[in-house]
Amino acid sequence: MAAVLARWKRDVAAVRERVDRAANPRERERWHALWLLARGWTAAAVAAALERDPHPVGAWLRAFAQDGPKTVAFAQTGGAPPALTAGQQAALGAAVDGSPRAAGVALAKWSWKAVRADLRDRFGVFLGKSGCLRSLHRLGFVRKRPKKRLTKADAAKRAAFVGAYLALVAEAERTGAKVFFVDAAPVRADGDRRGIWVRKGAPALVDSSSPRWGEKASDDSAVCLETGEVEAMELAGNSRAETAAAFSRHLRAAHPGPPIVLWDNGPAHGGDARRADLPTPGLRLRLVRRPAYSPDDNADEAIGDWIREEVTANTCFGTAAAVRAHVDAFFRGLRDRADEVTTRCRTVLQAEARAQEVTTHGRAILQADDLALAGV
Repeated sequence: MAAVLARWKRDVAAVRERVDRAANPRERERWHALWLLARGWTAAAVAAALERDPHPVGAWLRAFAQDGPKTVAFAQTGGAPPALTAGQQAALGAAVDGSPRAAGVALAKWSWKAVRADLRDRFGVFLGKSGCLRSLHRLGFVRKRPKKRLTKADAAKRAAFVGAYLALVAEAERTGAKVFFVDAAPVRADGDRRGIWVRKGAPALVDSSSPRWGEKASDDSAVCLETGEVEAMELAGNSRAETAAAFSRHLRAAHPGPPIVLWDNGPAHGGDARRADLPTPGLRLRLVRRPAYSPDDNADEAIGDWIREEVTANTCFGTAAAVRAHVDAFFRGLRDRADEVTTRCRTVLQAEARAQEVTTHGRAILQADDLALAGV
């Protein structure tokens, strides 16, 4: 299989990318089969994984070996023609790229009902649920849970912080300090609802005793990406200036190098108690504010999500004490999962810092080459 890919100037990574970018499910299935074959699977194993007969899998491989990537494309050869003309499909695609209200549909999100209303009002075309969903899939749309794009975030400050973060990491390496990302993580007794596997036709239900909102376990937590260490301190009530100061002292006591602490701009991380604590003789702690409205660059955000996914998902513990016992056990377990911490808690900040570091290094090499060519 390696020779076949080399013949058509492809590698395993390129085949994997085509799986994600396939135009339709049939094409995606064929690229998926080729990707598994490239990873050393047998045709029989691939057929079993895809719930296919081995014969078509072998045929896909032979066709690809003979005529290359063009054989993977799938063209509709039978059945009813598409319900929408090419122009109507293009118009629908342009509409779904925006919001329904921008297209004149009085609904908050694109669903099959919104698509049906748009097609009915603009073209007089009436489609059912399946027809609307097929039209979206044909246009390359998939359903994803969105993330917030915080419009109050200052792009210039975020970009400048990438360079500041690189400087902090370099400073920590020189001085033996550790860089900690810090945040508060409240975990409620009535766990988050997450997707579960159930038998087809069976309802997806989880038990809940409807505990009051105050039944929760709250911690200030901190994560160091360079070492994979996680520190946590139980909070009595909500996070506030006094608890922020106490957690800073906790970090300082637990780590001999002077910690560099990256906080957000929340009110709990300021106030008189915080300002009075920082000048304490011998505290040896550096506090750095991250840009406002930038939770996506805080590595410690992943800790709270991790707890809700691994500990409290679809689980109602009922009382704060029960949540506390399980959350404490989770934090203790992280001591043996340092590699997983460093991988799971990396954010867009580390990716941008790495990109900037590579770019800077590349420019330095080019400048050195230019000087060498000039005989300097």
